[in-house]
Amino acid sequence: QAQLVESGGGLVQAGGSLRLSCVASGLTFSRHTMAWFRQAPGKERSRVAVIKWTRDRKDYAVSVRGRFTISRDNAKNTVYLQLSDLRPEDTAVYYCAATRSSTFSPIPSVYDYWGQGTQVTVSS
Repeated sequence: QAQLVESGGGLVQAGGSLRLSCVASGLTFSRHTMAWFRQAPGKERSRVAVIKWTRDRKDYAVSVRGRFTISRDNAKNTVYLQLSDLRPEDTAVYYCAATRSSTFSPIPSVYDYWGQGTQVTVSS
């Protein structure tokens, strides 16, 4: 019954910024670790950012560290991903995911709930 709905994707020029949002329902949001994954055509899904439910501890993929920022607003049941200094290689479908665990594991199978994804396309 849990549902995650992403929004905020779109077309942007290299060097530009986007803010992705993911609204969760049907789960105890404040007790779930939230993550953003992305998947480009022909590539496997990879985790780009995670924020734990325990003290909001964060981790990022090396490829996005310093450019992307993950945050959450428990009052709004929403997790955000601020994407800055975007590059063409950031082009992918971005997915929101949730797990009851407090983990930094990048393995997709750790996550129990997934959104449908939002497309981010960065032009060169």
